[in-house]
Amino acid sequence: MKVLLIHQNSPGQLRHLAAHLVRQPGVEVLAIGRENAPGMEGIRLLRYRPHRAPSKQIHPYVFSFEEAVLHGQQVLRLLLELKSQGYKPDVVVAHPGWGETLYVKLAFPDTKLIHYTEYYYHLEGADTGFDPEFPITLENAALVSTRNALHLFNIEQCDLGIAPTHWQKSLYPAVYHDKIRVIHEGVDINRLAPDPAAFLEFPNGKKLRPGDPVVTYVARNLEPYRGFHHFMRALPKLLKAHPDCHVLVVGGDDVSYGDRPDGASNWREKMLRENPVDPERVHFSGKVSYDLYRCILQVSAVHVYLTYPFVLSWSVLEAMACGCLLVASDTAPVREIIRHGENGWLFDFFDHNALVEHVLRALSAPPEAAVLRSNARQSAQAYSTERGIAGYVKCIGHVLGANPATPEFEGG
Repeated sequence: MKVLLIHQNSPGQLRHLAAHLVRQPGVEVLAIGRENAPGMEGIRLLRYRPHRAPSKQIHPYVFSFEEAVLHGQQVLRLLLELKSQGYKPDVVVAHPGWGETLYVKLAFPDTKLIHYTEYYYHLEGADTGFDPEFPITLENAALVSTRNALHLFNIEQCDLGIAPTHWQKSLYPAVYHDKIRVIHEGVDINRLAPDPAAFLEFPNGKKLRPGDPVVTYVARNLEPYRGFHHFMRALPKLLKAHPDCHVLVVGGDDVSYGDRPDGASNWREKMLRENPVDPERVHFSGKVSYDLYRCILQVSAVHVYLTYPFVLSWSVLEAMACGCLLVASDTAPVREIIRHGENGWLFDFFDHNALVEHVLRALSAPPEAAVLRSNARQSAQAYSTERGIAGYVKCIGHVLGANPATPEFEGG
């Protein structure tokens, strides 16, 4: 069987599936990604680069669509070259969010196509317009609505879609729901577990261990979509109320979602200027190695996770796998995995006082803390890489006619 994996940042969310497939006898795996994609050892990666940037004269509403067409065009050229050499994949599994798979069916009309259906935009009930601090304009609304043209094209042409959460599936038009399976790609719970011997040591000799009053916050980049602005506004009150706690903040200064702040080079700089904190107690690590990241979660007394109604972060599941006590925003994707009072605590995304109260409560090591941590760890088992791989493999078998859809096939 020939499997072609397409992701602009290959392997991206397909990493675990790729690692599994490449070990299977009789399975040939090939990958396509952009010129700067990291790739994966043991898998041949064909890199592409759009032959030009989108036109500066194009209407701004369709700028991203022209960019997608340029991605799809370049991938099509690669596919046609492969086809001329006698290659034909049995199935393509891809993240189509940047347009890479727009023309896969032109090269291989009979090849089955599985899409990672990550997100479909809405003007209400999701990220757009959620935060009143960043009100949506008519211009923004038109731009966001037009972006869905690519996602409609993608879900229409694929043979099957895979959404990581039920909420993300629900965002797609109802007519396509039967076409989408809910399977999270999973996190490596075998490498993520509580460790009473874990410790962090700072250059000044200060050590933090499990049981110390440590508050953690993680995001790929520190930005409003992940509630960084509200977290920072809550810190002065928290630090004053608990003079012994330390706060570990992990994340970069780039922007993954949304815009850069006015008057500052990044959101960390802006929020520190507006909410000065003691640098001896609030530690910004930037982006860290996986081993250090895991250690930070293992020494955490309380892990704070905030997000707009948007794509769920791997970090919240990784924190749960490490047995963290979760204090998280009561937003749609979070409610799918955290049940208030059972495996964590939820609070209103905009309520700084509630955030502080829950964190202080967690730092006081209440009797229910051990139960919440244990339940969080148990909940994370449902999002293991093994379960994710099994779901993806069933999807591949299904589109190839090997297995019928079953309730178990849904994953979740």
